[in-house]
Amino acid sequence: MAKKSAPKNSPAPLAPKKVLIPIGDATEVMDTLYPIFRVPEDGYEAVVAGPEARLYHGVMHEIPPTATGEPKWDITRESPAYHVRATVAFKDVNPDEYCGLFVSGGRAPEYLRYDQDLLRLTRHFFETGKPVAMVCHGIEILTAAGVITGRTLTTVAKCKLDVEQGGGKYVNQPFVIDGNLISARTWHDNSVLMREFMRMLKEYCAR
Repeated sequence: MAKKSAPKNSPAPLAPKKVLIPIGDATEVMDTLYPIFRVPEDGYEAVVAGPEARLYHGVMHEIPPTATGEPKWDITRESPAYHVRATVAFKDVNPDEYCGLFVSGGRAPEYLRYDQDLLRLTRHFFETGKPVAMVCHGIEILTAAGVITGRTLTTVAKCKLDVEQGGGKYVNQPFVIDGNLISARTWHDNSVLMREFMRMLKEYCAR
């Protein structure tokens, strides 16, 4: 049987609808799980990647309340939390298949920022103008990738120095949009962060 030829006026291929979410051990679960579940609600595929394709240990970061007389915490305490599975390794990701990047926080970025495959992927999203969302300690990955020079963004207050060392301008507000980048301080800003990130994804994919 002869194969049917494609219509002459067939529509152009649609933009990919996959969002890359890099993680590692000690990824903050509130930063990370929210986008993992929010992205598919609007028809996008959330793809979780790591240094290897395996299960990673998530953590919870908070400044805990203390009873009267107990010493207070000046910095966040880290506690074990849910595990998160990465289905692909950074080295095996083809960034052309993705329309957006979500960079979460926790302690994971402290070592992920040395992964050259992840830095290469991060630069791709900035070089192509694809939407990027970043929260909390995710700034450490963006700074290591050298992609925030001249940009205005926010992050958790204790990471202000990472913004400035990366050549950016820090402001303390729930979210900041600068070009293709939207940044937020902590998971407490997830609602406004994801609202605007989803809008950016839809606008990009509609081009």
